[in-house]
Amino acid sequence: MADLHVDDTAPLFSLPATTGKTISLSDYAGKKRVVLYFYPKDDTSGCTKEACSFRDTLPRIDVKDTVVLGVSPDDLKSHQKFIDKYGLNFPLLSDSDHKVAEAYGAWGEKSMYGKKYFGIIRKTFIIGKDGKLEHVFHKVSPEGHGEEILKLI
Repeated sequence: MADLHVDDTAPLFSLPATTGKTISLSDYAGKKRVVLYFYPKDDTSGCTKEACSFRDTLPRIDVKDTVVLGVSPDDLKSHQKFIDKYGLNFPLLSDSDHKVAEAYGAWGEKSMYGKKYFGIIRKTFIIGKDGKLEHVFHKVSPEGHGEEILKLI
C-alpha cells in the first residue's frame, strides 16, 4: 500500500467516468488542481454526506481552478444513480479493480463487527497543476469535507 505525502508526485491514472469518457490525471496537468477523493460505496450514509458536501461547495471550488473527482469501486451505472439521486455536479470514476486506490494507499484491510475485509479507505488528495500532492487527508470525516477542502485551496 502506498504511503503518499505532501510534495510526492501523484500516481497517474485513467478511469472510466460518469461523463461517458475516460478521465486521466494528465487531462488536468498544467491547467487545474484536482481534488481526488476515495469513498467506499455509492448511496451510503457517510459517502452521501461527503458527496453532498462537495456538491454544495463545488461552485466555490470551481472558481479556484480546481476540479473534484470521486472514486470508488462501484460501476458507472451505480455512480449515475448516485449522481441523479443527490444532484451531484462532478464526475465519479469507477475503479472496479481498485488499482488506482491501491496506488494512492486508499485500499486496505478494514474491520466491521469484528470481521476483517479489504475495501476503500476514505482518503482525499489535493493534486497541484504540477502533479505534486499539495494536501493529503489520510483520515477523512465525511461531513463538511467540501468546506474543509475549500479553506485549503
